[in-house]
Amino acid sequence: MRIKIAPSILSANFAHLQDDVDKISNADVLHIDVMDGHFVNNITIGPVVIKDIKTNLLKESHLMIQNPGKYIKPFVEAGSQRIIFHAETVKDTEALIEEIKKHNVEVGVSLNPDSPLSMIKPYLEKLDMVLLMTVFPGFGGQKFIDSVVPKIKELRGIFEKDIEVDGGINFETAKIAAEAGANLLVAGSFVFKNKEHLPAKVVEMLKNI
Repeated sequence: MRIKIAPSILSANFAHLQDDVDKISNADVLHIDVMDGHFVNNITIGPVVIKDIKTNLLKESHLMIQNPGKYIKPFVEAGSQRIIFHAETVKDTEALIEEIKKHNVEVGVSLNPDSPLSMIKPYLEKLDMVLLMTVFPGFGGQKFIDSVVPKIKELRGIFEKDIEVDGGINFETAKIAAEAGANLLVAGSFVFKNKEHLPAKVVEMLKNI
């Protein structure tokens, strides 16, 4: 499968957010980390910011929040074209998948590094993609957790659509994740804070990993 790149604006310069988004126009997806300070120990952005971002990239909102179902409509109305929620935050995963689909956007489910695939296996046919965290969510710039690699391999064996990985992605770990079966790579600080290459160049190099 073709490798696709999803730069995370969590590591962008929020004082010049649109400028940074413009720098990665050769990417495939714009990854928007939404944190509420409850599910994870950080607070980021909401629908108001998303609405003002101009891009031709697919906007995916990664909801690292409690009660994600309560906020689906505002994020869709702000321009989110894909909603990803964490299986750990809901009691009825299938119901929320169906609710998101009613808004005519793509739906994905995310799992933390220590969460088993069994949490989402019954719903794979209903999903457009799966996001496997390769760090514990909350902050950018963390180290890739190697123990997630077998889970990527297992998922690829039963799931033909996009498998996204998020956390600690660089040239080395991108290759590891891709060889395991991931085809959509989230990269934040490695893209926007790279000291050797411009963001667009990093995106290009990751695509060819």
